[in-house]
Amino acid sequence: MPADPAPISFGEALRFWLKLGFISFGGPAGQIAIMHEELVERRRWISEGRFLHALNYCMLLPGPEAQQLATYIGWLMHRAWGGIVAGGLFVLPSLFILIALSWLYMAYGSVPAVAGLLYGIKPAIVAVVLAAAWRIGSRALKHPALWVISVAAFAAILLHAPFPAIVIAAGAIGALGGRFAPQVFAMSGHGSAGERYGTALIDDDTPPPPHARYRPRVVLSFLAVGLAIWAVAMSFLLIAFGWDAVMTQIGWFFTKAALLTFGGAYAVLPYVYQAAVDQYHWLTPTQMIDGLALGETTPGPLIMVVAFVGFVAGWQAAAVHPLYLAGAAGAALATFFTFLPSFVFILVGGPLVEATHGDMKFTAPLSAVTAAVVGVIVSLAVFFGQHVFFSGGVDGFALALAAAALVALVRYKAGLIPVILVSGAAGMLYTLMR
Repeated sequence: MPADPAPISFGEALRFWLKLGFISFGGPAGQIAIMHEELVERRRWISEGRFLHALNYCMLLPGPEAQQLATYIGWLMHRAWGGIVAGGLFVLPSLFILIALSWLYMAYGSVPAVAGLLYGIKPAIVAVVLAAAWRIGSRALKHPALWVISVAAFAAILLHAPFPAIVIAAGAIGALGGRFAPQVFAMSGHGSAGERYGTALIDDDTPPPPHARYRPRVVLSFLAVGLAIWAVAMSFLLIAFGWDAVMTQIGWFFTKAALLTFGGAYAVLPYVYQAAVDQYHWLTPTQMIDGLALGETTPGPLIMVVAFVGFVAGWQAAAVHPLYLAGAAGAALATFFTFLPSFVFILVGGPLVEATHGDMKFTAPLSAVTAAVVGVIVSLAVFFGQHVFFSGGVDGFALALAAAALVALVRYKAGLIPVILVSGAAGMLYTLMR
């Protein structure tokens, strides 16, 4: 059994969160898989039970669950600044990369240089999502009843059931199960993680650190600070530009998007598409699709496509040059207002979640939610697969590339980044040779 891990300094954690910001490819499922491998299996900063407990809470929130999970773990380890650094570095590399790519896109009209690379990356993303479902499901689905919940969630998503309804239904089933069959739901997500990986720095039985304990005054202070930051930012935009200006409307719209949309990026994107294209006319449908493609090729949450939307909106509305500064400002505002609520949710709700750890009344519903999430992750792979493999006929090369990537990830435990890079290179070579 590996030795118990030593305490982690803030500097060491900061270096890891910065690295994560640059390697967090694969959408929420892939990002959660990376954090699980790095923090639970390899570094043992947090136990699997505590990891899944935090993940289940983040799944219930509006906003990007992977970024919120990083914020939660950073906060648990190093107080509020630890959470802010972890969550911020999860987003900032992607923001800067997308600003650069958006400028190239708007300045030159297309991105042919990445077409072949993207063609190879898309099948790898399908494999990454399936591998994440396998990794989480193999540990979370420890009873046939949990398999039933997972399959039911998969079917419900395919039938276009709202994600919040699936989460609520799973939580209700878990609550009943925790009362009448606690042994079923107590098994979910735990197993013998300690035996597999060794004792974690934040283990199943580690009490919450002092800063993570629920204190009403501290919780209310974080809520007040978050609301004040939002109010100051919106007031500045209103005074500087007026209510009808694009910059102000970017702030207002993405505040609503952050608060009113559940279910991760794929639930949010239709709402963003409808507003940005049909309501505000910031982008054309083609530009929105191209922005999604750019978002899939960069690290960070897929919802970072909002940076592309903000960039194009600012660029189109700019009355003076240089246009790229207006675009960068729009991208930064869209990102700021999209992610600000996520930090507030973690800093305000984290102490309440920590207080419920080990309490069957709370852990059983969350275990059922984990089972449902496995089914939802598989449905994302199906969604991707339809567009990657069967758009305009069967794409045999893409299918073969995805199968090879899946075998590399699951059978040979290959690293995510090498798999994505090799897949992108293969796609580029295949495109050039056709």
